[in-house]
Amino acid sequence: MTAFILVSGVFTGAHVWEETAARLTAAGAEVHTAALTGLDGARPAAGARVDLETHIADVVAVIDAVGAAPAGRDVVLVGHDYGAHPVLGAADRRPERVARVVCLDTGMPQDGVPALTALPGQELRARPAGPGATSGTDGELAPPGRDAWHRWGSTAGVPDTALDRLTALAAPQPLGTLLQPLRLTGAVAAVPTTGVLCTGNGASIEAVRRLVDFGDPALRALTDPRVTFFELPTGHWPMLSCPAELADVLLRAASGEGHRLIPADRAEPPAHLRPFLLEVPAFPRERHDHVDLHLPDAGAPRPAVVFVHGGPVPAGAVPTPRDWPTLVGYARYAAAHGAVGATLDHRLHHVAHYERAAADVAAAVELVRAHPRVDPDRVALWFFSGGGPLTADWLGAPPAWLRCLAATYPVLAPLPNWGLADSRFRPADALAGAGTLPVVLTRVGREAPEIAATVEGFLAAARECRANVEVIDVPHGHHGFETLDPTDESRKAVHRAMLSVLAHLTA
Repeated sequence: MTAFILVSGVFTGAHVWEETAARLTAAGAEVHTAALTGLDGARPAAGARVDLETHIADVVAVIDAVGAAPAGRDVVLVGHDYGAHPVLGAADRRPERVARVVCLDTGMPQDGVPALTALPGQELRARPAGPGATSGTDGELAPPGRDAWHRWGSTAGVPDTALDRLTALAAPQPLGTLLQPLRLTGAVAAVPTTGVLCTGNGASIEAVRRLVDFGDPALRALTDPRVTFFELPTGHWPMLSCPAELADVLLRAASGEGHRLIPADRAEPPAHLRPFLLEVPAFPRERHDHVDLHLPDAGAPRPAVVFVHGGPVPAGAVPTPRDWPTLVGYARYAAAHGAVGATLDHRLHHVAHYERAAADVAAAVELVRAHPRVDPDRVALWFFSGGGPLTADWLGAPPAWLRCLAATYPVLAPLPNWGLADSRFRPADALAGAGTLPVVLTRVGREAPEIAATVEGFLAAARECRANVEVIDVPHGHHGFETLDPTDESRKAVHRAMLSVLAHLTA
């Protein structure tokens, strides 16, 4: 028999698990919910401080109580969003009693990192916990109103009645639970782990695979055969939107099923490091700080195309994006047509880093424009993938020298799990200020649904404000088709996009 211990996330308690727990019980499992102090009816003692260690102790107490019952059961800990932090902490203290940890629509908590880092874009509008509160971590974070839950994750699929109840029963989150770093001894590394990703909230197994392929050592553990993954096509609260499907996934996870990220064969490079689909000659390259310029065979100042990579890309990725075959291939292809091709590295290492990435791009553009081989009045910007939100600054108020903006398989709105719903990085909202700026958008037919939805939203906004958008379709192309799909269809799309951008530069 499997004994599940279910741990809820921010502002919530055992009530969110009722339907899922009923289905697990009907399948023959034993189910327990952890009452987290200050959130789920368990009030702290007078003057006591509630922090992450408090919640870890709450979960450990349930593990000990379950472990004291008759033996022969596998204990599976399930943590939803913030709940993964006390779950990992508890498993680290009782590794011999835990058969598996399940992280439900959340990143893998890391030693020394507070839960708040997994909640980018959230402002801590804390209120004092009471007369005894003495420090910045002793307050409480007020729960969201009914129409503000999307700040904490997509509510896709949640019935109105369930959303009403979620709001009515929400409790303030003790601030110390979000700000206190998680402390792990390393014992939890031996416990098998499953990640359940909700695609409607912007997460996917393919996105995790891409991050692993970038070579971040911190993510290497995700290729361990004891680590499995599942996807659910729903928003951030699957226990409310699809409890039956969630229960089935939890049962399968407990039995060791799930998708595994097999480490990349060293004879086969990861997708982003495979050869560019076009054979293009190398041109002289100049390296300036975080910018590379690929210079054409021409003495006079030439137009320039600045290629902006996507992300997030881990800070330790090697090689860095400006040396990736796709970016270098595009830059050389531009140089082959008489334009300066520029690639750059920007610091989008986490979805919370868009502001500093935007500053890096702006600085790179000025460096390119100041180069003596560049005509500063004829520049195009070309964005890829997760770099798409960075287009908003340029679309909203395009400078006169910006002759064209291109975007290839772009993410054109922050995904729900990024926590950036009210940020400035929303290209569709900026389009009204684009005027006649030409936009060349390359769209792939085999795009992830959550990214495709942002593109469709952008195009709907473009139609409404009559923006000058040209769409180039690659019907059978995947995200990153330049190295994944070396087909005639893909080559024609790259060629057509390049000629269109260059035509706007020379018009």
